[in-house]
Amino acid sequence: MELYNSLSLLLVVAAVFGYLNHRVLKLPGTIGLMILALVSSVLAIGLGKLGVNWVLQAGELVRGLDFHTVLMQVMLSFLLFAGSLHVDVRALGRQGLAVGAMATVGMLLSTALVASAFYYLLPLFGLRIDFIYCLLFGALISPTDPIAVLGILKEARVNKRLETRIVGESLFNDGMAVVVFLSLLQIARFGAARATPGVIGELFLREAVGGLVLGAGLGYVAYRALRSIDDYQVEVMITLALVMGGTALATTLHTSGPLAMVVAGLIVGHKGRKMGMSDVTQEYLDKFWEMLDGILNAMLFVLIGLEMLILDISRTTLLVGVAAIGVVLVARWLAVGLPLVLLQRYYPFNRKMLRVLTWGGLRGGISVALALSLPDAMPHYDLLVGVTYVVVIFSIIVQGLTIGPLVKRLGLSTGPAPDTAAP
Repeated sequence: MELYNSLSLLLVVAAVFGYLNHRVLKLPGTIGLMILALVSSVLAIGLGKLGVNWVLQAGELVRGLDFHTVLMQVMLSFLLFAGSLHVDVRALGRQGLAVGAMATVGMLLSTALVASAFYYLLPLFGLRIDFIYCLLFGALISPTDPIAVLGILKEARVNKRLETRIVGESLFNDGMAVVVFLSLLQIARFGAARATPGVIGELFLREAVGGLVLGAGLGYVAYRALRSIDDYQVEVMITLALVMGGTALATTLHTSGPLAMVVAGLIVGHKGRKMGMSDVTQEYLDKFWEMLDGILNAMLFVLIGLEMLILDISRTTLLVGVAAIGVVLVARWLAVGLPLVLLQRYYPFNRKMLRVLTWGGLRGGISVALALSLPDAMPHYDLLVGVTYVVVIFSIIVQGLTIGPLVKRLGLSTGPAPDTAAP
């Protein structure tokens, strides 16, 4: 019942905040929900200090919910599958090398740059931590969040080529991010002797490559099943079973479930939509996954905001977080720009595109989930989690609110922005 009560709380709060955002704030859904959740959390913290009982109970419900498990093993697979269903596979293929470079080389470069800057920045605030913990922060803050990116780009109306690069990178870089993060966490906990090249290589093959192969197999099986029948109810059920069963199988095999669902979603969205579904099935499938995507997105960003109820962010942590925002943005600019410079013979780009790629690389739930998965007893836990929250909140609210105007000002928009008051 505890899990049921926690999820019920999230859904009720998300529905209330969604209504308020629609009627009052009229902001993009992701951003409006996050702002309302943050404001409510700050008010609740004040009431909690006054001993208001229901606030204390709400805090306990949030504390009892395992954010990392809920996001990484449940929500993320559904959200990534829903997002990848509508990706243009042919356009992604044409940008494949650039996307792959940003999702791998760019992620590693960003990790190293953030860690190095963080290591030399902290003594300015009277803090000194081992470099391995700076690398951990670099690894968890470097991946762009596909959930935040997909939601914001729908509002920004970025041109298709640029959107493909941003979305493609975001969909695929979580596999690399998890491998790097887990490898560094193993070094931090047990020493470098336990994280040999062989161990790291095995982890990469199992998590990233295994996830890609599993997703391809599951996607093809689902496509064949969809092609063999014409019943929209059963076909929608097949896609739902694909995500739930596929995620459970990936967990059992210790591979990347989210990465598997990205590949499966691309296959079902491309081959299944083109050769395996009637128009009626496509309509119902799109509406079902759009609705589920909206509900889970709302719950996720409300949860990110409500987590403030149980975090202890000191003044020093806040100041370090503000400084880290600049570090992360500069590292993002270099990590995206250098691979694209090397590939510009094949993938021409300009300064305008680089600015959007940098500013549009939003951090979100994945970074928070990785930070909260750190052991509580690990040195500097509060600092790493607190700084991560500051960067993520800035990224979603400030970058999210301004990416649309930036795209329009640079002349990279495909048309007028949609009605942001829409649910």
